Amino acid sequence: MHDTKIVHTPIDRALEQRIFDFVDALSDELIAAIRDIVRIKSVQGDASDGAPFGLGPRAALDATLDRCRRMGYETRDLDGYLGYATWGTPGDDGYVCALGHLDVVPEGEGWNYGPYSGHLENGVIYSRGVLDNKGPIYACLYAMEALRRAGIKPIRELRIMFGCNEESGFGDLVHYLETEPAPVAGFTPDCKYPVVYAERGRALVRLVLPSAELNHYMDFVNTYVLNAKPSGERLGVAVHDDEFGDLEVRNYRLLDADGMPAVELALSYPANVSVNELLERLRSTVTKDDATVHLVRNFDPVRFERDCRLCRDLQYAYERVTGADGTPVTTTGGTYAKLMPNIVPFGPSFPGQKGIGHQPNEWMTVADIITNTKIYALALYLIACSR
Repeated sequence: MHDTKIVHTPIDRALEQRIFDFVDALSDELIAAIRDIVRIKSVQGDASDGAPFGLGPRAALDATLDRCRRMGYETRDLDGYLGYATWGTPGDDGYVCALGHLDVVPEGEGWNYGPYSGHLENGVIYSRGVLDNKGPIYACLYAMEALRRAGIKPIRELRIMFGCNEESGFGDLVHYLETEPAPVAGFTPDCKYPVVYAERGRALVRLVLPSAELNHYMDFVNTYVLNAKPSGERLGVAVHDDEFGDLEVRNYRLLDADGMPAVELALSYPANVSVNELLERLRSTVTKDDATVHLVRNFDPVRFERDCRLCRDLQYAYERVTGADGTPVTTTGGTYAKLMPNIVPFGPSFPGQKGIGHQPNEWMTVADIITNTKIYALALYLIACSR
């Protein structure tokens, strides 16, 4: 579905308004549901039977699937790795999805309100996970409910999917794809607007020195990390792409690698270079310091055509609800789209909204939640309920 170049015919305006009216009618229930789910501390913990990522994510998944069942949806729990609510009859043309996550990063310090309180004040909800990503995936659930209450029938199966390991490894998707086919189209509400048609690659690289001599180690760190630009010139990996911009070196840390000093860093790289080429460039650069280069993990870049059917449908939904320019964009971030085929990042943050997730006082306004739900309802209609 995603590679079909179609500019979608706008839907009937009366039907569109009917969908939006049902979103409004569900808004109080949606906000209450989000405030409930963010009260569950779902940081990754020790694995146990049925809880591969700890009791917190397990509790959030149980509460969510129970809510879905009470709403009248069939659900499936994949061994605590991931669960989903499904609507519509599975068919030969596959299913579509919205894929988010219920796990959260640790709360950290500096909160003005309880990080798991669901605190609502002046139209803003404050809690860990309200933006990243419980609020947005619940918005997708209630967007599906608005379609159902509007009397719409899906022509292909629609799954609202709740992952439990996005923040610390994507083990949930690895498990899912071992037993389930990939969707034919979909989105993850875990990035930004407008629709993101391409993500950079992300490689985690470890540079290991042959000697534990401290001065040599610190000279190496100063030369290649602390006194270097993030575009990677000193490491020999500076790359520019007209679509993606410059490669970025991020998130370095110093560590011990089996008794040898090492530096670990992430390369956020554009689609015009391969990870193997970057590794060769690194090896050529740090050989004079007798350092060795090791790839810890890598996610290749993701790129769709900007005018593919999926991007055009999501662009239309965004523009109809907001009135803003929805021209597809790229991102330096990384989402479930790195591993799940045929999906793109889509929302929930609007242009200018940065530095909210993973921070103290993580927030999302009630108004933005409702706007997101209308965008997602229209988007889900286009990919699940229309040819």
